Amino acid sequence: MEKPRWASRISKRTILVIINLMKVIIELFGASRDFSDQNSLELDIENGSSIKDVRNKILDYLDINFKGNENFIKIVNSSAFCSNDNIISDNYKITNNEKIAIIPPIGGG
Repeated sequence: MEKPRWASRISKRTILVIINLMKVIIELFGASRDFSDQNSLELDIENGSSIKDVRNKILDYLDINFKGNENFIKIVNSSAFCSNDNIISDNYKITNNEKIAIIPPIGGG
């Protein structure tokens, strides 16, 4: 039995979306450890995403899981991010399998 045309189109589009996503693990330090029972957050991001995109994904996560907790939002907005022990800017493009850490300011934001 042959598949309807729309079924082929949907599966091709779905595959394209999956290929364009990568997982990034954000290691949590300091006050950001309150964001999860784990010591990290795992996020799906698009290939070519920047730290700014990750920051926005974390804010979305907080909005869903903590009803937009204002203190948590301040922590994310004032935190630095690092990779390979180097502070990275919001313009920094993330590569696949890269370890990223969020480092809140002393005092939690």
